[in-house]
Amino acid sequence: MPNNNEQIVVKPSKWKSFKDTYFLTGSIDIPFLGLTIALLTIGLIMLFSASYPYAYYYKDSSYYYFIRQILFAVAGLVAMLLMSKINYKILKAIYKPVFVVTIALLVIVLFHHTNVQNFKRWIPLGPVTIQPSDLAKFTIILTLAVYISKYYKKMKTMKYGILIPIGIIAIFCGLIYLEHHLSCTILMFFIGACLMFAGGSDWKLFAFGLAVIVLLGFLVVSFPTLIENYAGKRIVAWLDKDYDPLNGRWQTNNSLYAIGSGGFFGVGLGNSKQKYLYVSEPQNDFIFSIVCEELGFLGAAIIIALFAALVIRGLIIASRCKDKFGSLLIIGVVAQIGLQVVLNILVVTDTLPNTGFAFPFFSYGGTAIFMLLFEIGVVLSISRKTNQQKV
Repeated sequence: MPNNNEQIVVKPSKWKSFKDTYFLTGSIDIPFLGLTIALLTIGLIMLFSASYPYAYYYKDSSYYYFIRQILFAVAGLVAMLLMSKINYKILKAIYKPVFVVTIALLVIVLFHHTNVQNFKRWIPLGPVTIQPSDLAKFTIILTLAVYISKYYKKMKTMKYGILIPIGIIAIFCGLIYLEHHLSCTILMFFIGACLMFAGGSDWKLFAFGLAVIVLLGFLVVSFPTLIENYAGKRIVAWLDKDYDPLNGRWQTNNSLYAIGSGGFFGVGLGNSKQKYLYVSEPQNDFIFSIVCEELGFLGAAIIIALFAALVIRGLIIASRCKDKFGSLLIIGVVAQIGLQVVLNILVVTDTLPNTGFAFPFFSYGGTAIFMLLFEIGVVLSISRKTNQQKV
Protein backbone atom coordinates (compact mmCIF):
# COMPACT_ATOMS: atom_id res chain seq x y z
CA MET A 1 0.00 0.00 0.00
CA PRO A 2 1.36 3.46 -0.85
CA ASN A 3 2.21 5.73 2.03
CA ASN A 4 -0.20 8.68 2.00
CA ASN A 5 2.40 10.82 3.73
CA GLU A 6 4.84 10.47 0.84
CA GLN A 7 5.06 13.55 -1.35
CA ILE A 8 4.95 13.06 -5.06
CA VAL A 9 7.80 14.99 -6.70
CA VAL A 10 7.10 16.03 -10.27
CA LYS A 11 10.32 16.62 -12.13
CA PRO A 12 10.21 19.39 -14.68
CA SER A 13 10.21 18.21 -18.28
CA LYS A 14 13.35 18.61 -20.34
CA TRP A 15 11.53 21.10 -22.54
CA LYS A 16 10.52 23.25 -19.56
CA SER A 17 14.07 23.18 -18.25
CA PHE A 18 15.40 24.14 -21.67
CA LYS A 19 12.77 26.86 -22.05
CA ASP A 20 13.49 28.37 -18.63
CA THR A 21 17.22 28.42 -19.38
CA TYR A 22 17.29 29.79 -22.90
CA PHE A 23 14.02 31.73 -23.34
CA LEU A 24 13.29 34.97 -21.51
CA THR A 25 10.01 36.25 -20.11
CA GLY A 26 10.88 39.76 -18.93
CA SER A 27 9.81 42.92 -20.74
CA ILE A 28 12.04 44.52 -23.36
CA ASP A 29 13.19 48.13 -23.32
CA ILE A 30 10.38 49.92 -25.17
CA PRO A 31 12.23 53.25 -25.73
CA PHE A 32 15.15 51.45 -27.40
CA LEU A 33 12.77 49.43 -29.59
CA GLY A 34 10.77 52.54 -30.46
CA LEU A 35 13.88 54.47 -31.52
CA THR A 36 14.96 51.51 -33.65
CA ILE A 37 11.60 51.29 -35.44
CA ALA A 38 11.56 55.07 -35.98
CA LEU A 39 15.04 55.09 -37.54
CA LEU A 40 14.30 52.01 -39.65
CA THR A 41 11.06 53.53 -40.97
CA ILE A 42 12.64 56.88 -41.83
CA GLY A 43 15.63 55.07 -43.32
CA LEU A 44 13.48 52.96 -45.66
CA ILE A 45 11.49 56.00 -46.79
CA MET A 46 14.68 57.94 -47.52
CA LEU A 47 16.26 54.94 -49.25
CA PHE A 48 13.37 54.78 -51.70
CA SER A 49 13.44 58.53 -52.27
CA ALA A 50 17.22 58.60 -52.81
CA SER A 51 17.50 55.43 -54.89
CA TYR A 52 14.64 55.45 -57.39
CA PRO A 53 16.28 57.58 -60.15
CA TYR A 54 19.50 55.55 -60.00
CA ALA A 55 17.55 52.27 -59.81
CA TYR A 56 15.37 53.23 -62.79
CA TYR A 57 18.37 54.22 -64.90
CA TYR A 58 20.65 51.28 -64.07
CA LYS A 59 18.25 48.51 -62.97
CA ASP A 60 15.12 49.27 -65.08
CA SER A 61 12.98 49.43 -61.93
CA SER A 62 12.60 52.34 -59.54
CA TYR A 63 11.83 49.87 -56.75
CA TYR A 64 14.94 47.69 -57.25
CA TYR A 65 16.90 48.75 -54.14
CA PHE A 66 13.83 49.49 -52.03
CA ILE A 67 12.26 46.03 -52.46
CA ARG A 68 15.53 44.25 -51.67
CA GLN A 69 16.10 46.40 -48.61
CA ILE A 70 12.54 45.73 -47.43
CA LEU A 71 13.05 41.96 -47.75
CA PHE A 72 16.27 42.00 -45.73
CA ALA A 73 14.73 44.41 -43.20
CA VAL A 74 11.77 42.06 -42.66
CA ALA A 75 14.17 39.13 -42.20
CA GLY A 76 16.18 41.30 -39.81
CA LEU A 77 13.08 42.22 -37.80
CA VAL A 78 12.22 38.53 -37.44
CA ALA A 79 15.79 37.81 -36.30
CA MET A 80 15.59 40.78 -33.90
CA LEU A 81 12.35 39.57 -32.31
CA LEU A 82 13.61 35.99 -32.01
CA MET A 83 16.92 37.10 -30.52
CA SER A 84 15.11 39.36 -28.05
CA LYS A 85 13.36 36.26 -26.64
CA ILE A 86 16.52 34.13 -26.43
CA ASN A 87 18.91 34.37 -23.49
CA TYR A 88 21.86 36.35 -24.87
CA LYS A 89 24.27 34.25 -22.76
CA ILE A 90 23.95 31.49 -25.34
CA LEU A 91 26.18 33.67 -27.54
CA LYS A 92 29.05 33.09 -25.12
CA ALA A 93 28.73 29.35 -25.70
CA ILE A 94 28.85 29.64 -29.50
CA TYR A 95 31.37 32.46 -29.99
CA LYS A 96 34.13 30.10 -31.13
CA PRO A 97 32.23 28.64 -34.12
CA VAL A 98 30.97 32.15 -34.96
CA PHE A 99 34.58 33.37 -34.93
CA VAL A 100 35.77 30.49 -37.14
CA VAL A 101 32.94 30.93 -39.67
CA THR A 102 33.53 34.69 -39.87
CA ILE A 103 37.27 34.32 -40.43
CA ALA A 104 36.59 31.63 -43.05
CA LEU A 105 34.21 33.95 -44.92
CA LEU A 106 36.72 36.82 -44.73
CA VAL A 107 39.30 34.54 -46.35
CA ILE A 108 36.90 33.10 -48.95
CA VAL A 109 35.83 36.55 -50.16
CA LEU A 110 39.46 37.33 -51.07
CA PHE A 111 39.36 34.56 -53.68
CA HIS A 112 35.67 34.30 -54.58
CA HIS A 113 34.00 37.68 -54.95
CA THR A 114 32.01 39.91 -57.28
CA ASN A 115 33.98 42.13 -59.64
CA VAL A 116 33.08 45.62 -58.46
CA GLN A 117 35.76 48.31 -58.89
CA ASN A 118 38.54 45.93 -57.82
CA PHE A 119 36.91 45.55 -54.39
CA LYS A 120 36.82 42.10 -52.79
CA ARG A 121 33.89 42.61 -50.46
CA TRP A 122 30.92 40.52 -51.62
CA ILE A 123 30.49 36.76 -51.99
CA PRO A 124 27.96 35.92 -54.75
CA LEU A 125 25.25 33.45 -53.71
CA GLY A 126 22.91 33.05 -56.66
CA PRO A 127 20.72 36.16 -57.01
CA VAL A 128 22.10 37.79 -53.85
CA THR A 129 25.48 38.63 -52.36
CA ILE A 130 26.68 38.63 -48.76
CA GLN A 131 29.28 40.92 -47.24
CA PRO A 132 31.34 39.06 -44.61
CA SER A 133 32.61 42.31 -43.10
CA ASP A 134 29.07 43.05 -41.86
CA LEU A 135 29.13 39.77 -39.92
CA ALA A 136 32.66 40.59 -38.74
CA LYS A 137 31.43 43.76 -36.99
CA PHE A 138 29.30 41.67 -34.67
CA THR A 139 31.88 38.90 -34.35
CA ILE A 140 34.60 41.26 -33.12
CA ILE A 141 32.15 42.67 -30.55
CA LEU A 142 31.20 39.17 -29.41
CA THR A 143 34.80 37.90 -29.30
CA LEU A 144 36.13 40.87 -27.33
CA ALA A 145 33.11 40.84 -24.98
CA VAL A 146 33.79 37.18 -24.14
CA TYR A 147 37.53 37.80 -23.75
CA ILE A 148 37.27 40.95 -21.62
CA SER A 149 34.57 39.51 -19.34
CA LYS A 150 36.80 36.48 -18.76
CA TYR A 151 40.02 38.41 -18.07
CA TYR A 152 38.49 41.60 -16.67
CA LYS A 153 40.67 41.58 -13.54
CA LYS A 154 43.83 41.39 -15.69
CA MET A 155 42.92 44.14 -18.17
CA LYS A 156 45.31 46.63 -16.54
CA THR A 157 48.29 44.51 -17.61
CA MET A 158 50.13 44.91 -20.90
CA LYS A 159 49.56 41.29 -21.97
CA TYR A 160 45.85 40.92 -21.25
CA GLY A 161 44.79 44.55 -21.56
CA ILE A 162 46.71 45.58 -24.68
CA LEU A 163 48.61 42.89 -26.59
CA ILE A 164 46.00 40.13 -26.82
CA PRO A 165 43.04 42.46 -27.61
CA ILE A 166 45.15 44.27 -30.23
CA GLY A 167 46.02 40.87 -31.70
CA ILE A 168 42.33 39.96 -31.99
CA ILE A 169 41.55 43.32 -33.59
CA ALA A 170 44.50 42.97 -35.98
CA ILE A 171 43.20 39.65 -37.33
CA PHE A 172 39.91 41.23 -38.37
CA CYS A 173 41.39 44.51 -39.59
CA GLY A 174 44.11 42.78 -41.60
CA LEU A 175 41.69 40.52 -43.49
CA ILE A 176 39.21 43.34 -44.15
CA TYR A 177 41.98 45.66 -45.36
CA LEU A 178 42.89 43.03 -47.96
CA GLU A 179 39.36 43.41 -49.33
CA HIS A 180 40.21 47.04 -50.20
CA HIS A 181 37.72 48.07 -47.51
CA LEU A 182 39.53 50.85 -45.67
CA SER A 183 36.42 52.33 -44.04
CA CYS A 184 35.42 49.05 -42.40
CA THR A 185 39.03 48.49 -41.32
CA ILE A 186 38.98 51.84 -39.53
CA LEU A 187 35.54 51.14 -38.04
CA MET A 188 36.60 47.72 -36.74
CA PHE A 189 39.66 49.22 -35.09
CA PHE A 190 37.64 51.88 -33.28
CA ILE A 191 34.97 49.39 -32.17
CA GLY A 192 37.74 47.28 -30.68
CA ALA A 193 39.31 50.34 -29.06
CA CYS A 194 35.98 51.32 -27.46
CA LEU A 195 35.59 47.84 -25.98
CA MET A 196 39.18 47.85 -24.69
CA PHE A 197 38.60 51.22 -23.04
CA ALA A 198 35.26 50.10 -21.54
CA GLY A 199 36.88 46.83 -20.47
CA GLY A 200 39.46 48.55 -18.31
CA SER A 201 42.65 48.72 -20.39
CA ASP A 202 45.26 50.97 -18.78
CA TRP A 203 44.41 54.53 -19.85
CA LYS A 204 48.09 55.52 -20.05
CA LEU A 205 48.81 52.75 -22.54
CA PHE A 206 45.58 53.68 -24.30
CA ALA A 207 46.70 57.31 -24.59
CA PHE A 208 50.06 56.20 -25.96
CA GLY A 209 48.31 54.09 -28.59
CA LEU A 210 46.09 57.03 -29.53
CA ALA A 211 49.18 59.22 -29.97
CA VAL A 212 50.70 56.61 -32.29
CA ILE A 213 47.48 56.54 -34.35
CA VAL A 214 47.49 60.35 -34.64
CA LEU A 215 51.12 60.23 -35.80
CA LEU A 216 50.34 57.55 -38.38
CA GLY A 217 47.35 59.57 -39.57
CA PHE A 218 49.57 62.63 -39.99
CA LEU A 219 52.07 60.60 -42.02
CA VAL A 220 49.34 59.18 -44.27
CA VAL A 221 47.87 62.64 -44.91
CA SER A 222 51.32 64.09 -45.56
CA PHE A 223 52.38 61.20 -47.82
CA PRO A 224 49.24 59.62 -49.36
CA THR A 225 51.34 57.33 -51.57
CA LEU A 226 52.35 55.40 -48.45
CA ILE A 227 49.05 53.51 -48.61
CA GLU A 228 47.52 51.64 -51.50
CA ASN A 229 46.53 53.54 -54.61
CA TYR A 230 42.74 53.84 -54.30
CA ALA A 231 42.87 55.23 -50.76
CA GLY A 232 45.82 57.49 -51.53
CA LYS A 233 43.94 59.15 -54.40
CA ARG A 234 40.97 59.83 -52.12
CA ILE A 235 43.22 61.57 -49.61
CA VAL A 236 44.75 63.69 -52.39
CA ALA A 237 41.23 64.60 -53.56
CA TRP A 238 40.33 65.58 -49.99
CA LEU A 239 43.38 67.80 -49.57
CA ASP A 240 43.14 69.46 -53.00
CA LYS A 241 39.61 70.80 -53.52
CA ASP A 242 40.35 71.42 -57.22
CA TYR A 243 41.62 67.88 -57.82
CA ASP A 244 39.87 66.04 -60.69
CA PRO A 245 36.38 67.58 -60.20
CA LEU A 246 34.81 65.26 -62.81
CA ASN A 247 36.11 62.10 -61.17
CA GLY A 248 38.04 62.13 -57.89
CA ARG A 249 35.93 64.87 -56.23
CA TRP A 250 32.70 64.42 -58.21
CA GLN A 251 30.79 62.59 -55.49
CA THR A 252 32.02 64.80 -52.66
CA ASN A 253 31.36 68.07 -54.51
CA ASN A 254 27.82 67.06 -55.44
CA SER A 255 27.23 65.90 -51.88
CA LEU A 256 28.13 69.38 -50.66
CA TYR A 257 25.84 70.93 -53.29
CA ALA A 258 23.00 68.73 -52.01
CA ILE A 259 23.59 69.68 -48.38
CA GLY A 260 23.79 73.38 -49.25
CA SER A 261 20.63 73.21 -51.37
CA GLY A 262 18.57 71.88 -48.48
CA GLY A 263 18.73 74.98 -46.34
CA PHE A 264 16.90 74.85 -43.03
CA PHE A 265 13.65 73.13 -44.05
CA GLY A 266 14.78 71.24 -47.16
CA VAL A 267 13.35 71.12 -50.68
CA GLY A 268 10.77 68.51 -49.67
CA LEU A 269 10.63 64.72 -49.56
CA GLY A 270 11.26 63.32 -53.04
CA ASN A 271 12.33 66.67 -54.53
CA SER A 272 16.11 66.26 -54.52
CA LYS A 273 17.90 67.20 -57.73
CA GLN A 274 21.33 65.85 -56.81
CA LYS A 275 20.04 62.27 -56.63
CA TYR A 276 19.49 62.34 -60.39
CA LEU A 277 22.91 60.82 -61.12
CA TYR A 278 24.88 63.74 -59.65
CA VAL A 279 25.60 62.14 -56.28
CA SER A 280 27.02 58.78 -57.37
CA GLU A 281 25.01 55.82 -56.02
CA PRO A 282 22.95 58.04 -53.66
CA GLN A 283 21.41 54.97 -52.00
CA ASN A 284 24.74 54.02 -50.45
CA ASP A 285 27.29 55.92 -48.37
CA PHE A 286 26.18 59.43 -49.42
CA ILE A 287 22.48 59.04 -48.68
CA PHE A 288 22.81 61.52 -45.80
CA SER A 289 23.47 64.31 -48.33
CA ILE A 290 20.10 63.54 -49.95
CA VAL A 291 18.51 63.55 -46.48
CA CYS A 292 19.92 67.04 -45.90
CA GLU A 293 18.74 68.25 -49.31
CA GLU A 294 15.18 66.96 -48.96
CA LEU A 295 14.60 67.38 -45.22
CA GLY A 296 16.97 70.28 -44.58
CA PHE A 297 18.97 71.08 -41.48
CA LEU A 298 15.90 70.54 -39.29
CA GLY A 299 15.21 67.03 -40.60
CA ALA A 300 18.87 66.05 -40.45
CA ALA A 301 19.13 67.35 -36.87
CA ILE A 302 16.08 65.31 -35.82
CA ILE A 303 17.60 62.16 -37.32
CA ILE A 304 20.92 62.80 -35.59
CA ALA A 305 19.02 63.36 -32.32
CA LEU A 306 17.28 59.99 -32.77
CA PHE A 307 20.64 58.29 -33.23
CA ALA A 308 22.03 60.07 -30.16
CA ALA A 309 19.00 58.97 -28.14
CA LEU A 310 19.47 55.37 -29.34
CA VAL A 311 23.12 55.35 -28.26
CA ILE A 312 22.36 56.98 -24.89
CA ARG A 313 19.48 54.59 -24.23
CA GLY A 314 21.75 51.67 -25.08
CA LEU A 315 24.34 52.89 -22.58
CA ILE A 316 21.63 53.21 -19.93
CA ILE A 317 20.63 49.57 -20.55
CA ALA A 318 24.31 48.59 -20.32
CA SER A 319 24.68 50.42 -16.99
CA ARG A 320 21.72 48.50 -15.55
CA CYS A 321 23.07 45.13 -16.65
CA LYS A 322 24.88 43.33 -13.82
CA ASP A 323 26.65 40.98 -16.23
CA LYS A 324 29.95 42.28 -17.63
CA PHE A 325 29.56 40.22 -20.82
CA GLY A 326 26.11 41.67 -21.49
CA SER A 327 27.12 45.27 -20.83
CA LEU A 328 30.14 44.92 -23.15
CA LEU A 329 27.93 43.53 -25.92
CA ILE A 330 25.68 46.59 -25.68
CA ILE A 331 28.63 48.99 -25.60
CA GLY A 332 30.02 47.34 -28.72
CA VAL A 333 26.71 47.59 -30.60
CA VAL A 334 26.02 51.23 -29.75
CA ALA A 335 29.68 52.11 -30.41
CA GLN A 336 29.34 50.58 -33.87
CA ILE A 337 26.18 52.58 -34.60
CA GLY A 338 27.49 55.83 -33.14
CA LEU A 339 30.85 55.59 -34.89
CA GLN A 340 29.26 54.85 -38.25
CA VAL A 341 26.93 57.84 -37.94
CA VAL A 342 29.70 60.26 -36.95
CA LEU A 343 32.22 59.00 -39.51
CA ASN A 344 29.63 58.96 -42.30
CA ILE A 345 28.61 62.56 -41.62
CA LEU A 346 32.26 63.65 -41.46
CA VAL A 347 32.88 62.07 -44.89
CA VAL A 348 29.69 63.41 -46.49
CA THR A 349 30.52 66.95 -45.30
CA ASP A 350 34.13 66.59 -46.60
CA THR A 351 35.57 66.82 -43.09
CA LEU A 352 37.27 63.45 -43.69
CA PRO A 353 38.43 61.84 -46.96
CA ASN A 354 35.84 59.84 -48.89
CA THR A 355 36.33 56.38 -47.39
CA GLY A 356 32.82 54.96 -47.70
CA PHE A 357 31.19 54.64 -44.26
CA ALA A 358 27.57 53.42 -44.44
CA PHE A 359 24.80 55.37 -42.68
CA PRO A 360 23.03 52.87 -40.34
CA PHE A 361 19.36 52.09 -41.13
CA PHE A 362 19.56 54.32 -44.24
CA SER A 363 22.30 53.09 -46.60
CA TYR A 364 21.45 50.22 -48.93
CA GLY A 365 22.87 46.86 -47.89
CA GLY A 366 21.03 43.62 -47.20
CA THR A 367 23.61 41.95 -44.98
CA ALA A 368 24.20 45.22 -43.15
CA ILE A 369 20.54 45.89 -42.26
CA PHE A 370 19.97 42.24 -41.29
CA MET A 371 22.99 42.13 -38.98
CA LEU A 372 22.20 45.55 -37.50
CA LEU A 373 18.67 44.47 -36.56
CA PHE A 374 20.01 41.19 -35.16
CA GLU A 375 22.40 43.22 -32.97
CA ILE A 376 19.46 45.34 -31.82
CA GLY A 377 17.82 42.05 -30.86
CA VAL A 378 20.84 41.20 -28.72
CA VAL A 379 20.47 44.51 -26.86
CA LEU A 380 16.75 43.85 -26.36
CA SER A 381 17.55 40.36 -25.05
CA ILE A 382 19.89 41.85 -22.46
CA SER A 383 17.26 44.40 -21.44
CA ARG A 384 14.69 41.60 -21.13
CA LYS A 385 17.04 39.50 -18.99
CA THR A 386 17.77 42.49 -16.74
CA ASN A 387 14.05 43.24 -16.30
CA GLN A 388 13.32 39.54 -15.67
CA GLN A 389 15.85 39.50 -12.82
CA LYS A 390 14.11 42.48 -11.18
CA VAL A 391 10.81 40.60 -10.90
